[in-house]
Amino acid sequence: MCLRQVKPTTSSQRQLIQVNYGKLTKVQPARSLVKGLSNPGGRNNHGRLTAFRKGGGHKRKYRLVDFKRTSFSEAIVASIEYDPNRSAFIAKVVDTKGLNHYILAPLDLKVGDKVESGSEASINIGNALPLHDIPVGTIIHNIELKPGHGGQYARSAGTFGVLIQKDEDGKFAQIRLKSKEQRLVPLNCMATVGVVSNPDHGSISLSKAGRSRWLRRRPTVRGVAMNPVDHPHGGGEGKTSGGRPSVSPWGKLTKGPKTRSPRKNSDLILQKRKR
Repeated sequence: MCLRQVKPTTSSQRQLIQVNYGKLTKVQPARSLVKGLSNPGGRNNHGRLTAFRKGGGHKRKYRLVDFKRTSFSEAIVASIEYDPNRSAFIAKVVDTKGLNHYILAPLDLKVGDKVESGSEASINIGNALPLHDIPVGTIIHNIELKPGHGGQYARSAGTFGVLIQKDEDGKFAQIRLKSKEQRLVPLNCMATVGVVSNPDHGSISLSKAGRSRWLRRRPTVRGVAMNPVDHPHGGGEGKTSGGRPSVSPWGKLTKGPKTRSPRKNSDLILQKRKR
């Protein structure tokens, strides 16, 4: 895939840069693999706003993507399709029984290619295998954290992990993510060979506010521009009002404190090994 810049016939197209979707298969999504999707608009089950800047946007259908890769052993890629619910593309594959499945499309996967799942699969792009059957140094994505839970790491556009080490005791594999962080994953977890498709996703330019609204992104208002009743940063008379660290509308610090739990199992194992 490559980027596409249109001729600016209007001012809203002057800085527009999009991903070129010309190589995607122009088909309707498989009816058996889609379901309705409601838009909570950032509200929780009590109807209270818990996530800002969400709401509106174009209506979507959710594609049922197989992240576990256990529903078929061999299949042929029938189409590479756009998915409005994720940054990566998805591939529709047809197994030996004639059933359709959606999987995350890796980079360079083409229509007509064969994809396999299981311990006996070859080390080719799009094939899913347990980590103990993947050679060290292989680039992988859609990585499971617990066996049978489905892939959770490296699922967005252009992401990947590298299998850098396997334990001698045969329990864990060490994976370096694209962020350079390293994680320990059980060796019987599944992973898919290759890099996730659409690596140019991070280079697009929406060029106008309306395009963000189509994507369910609402405008951002700074806390200091609000009234005191709406935000802790609100109100005051400029420099005379004093300052405070950046906080959320409920007074919790938003810069500095770590959000990852210190009791993550993979982190605890890495700490023990360093000692």
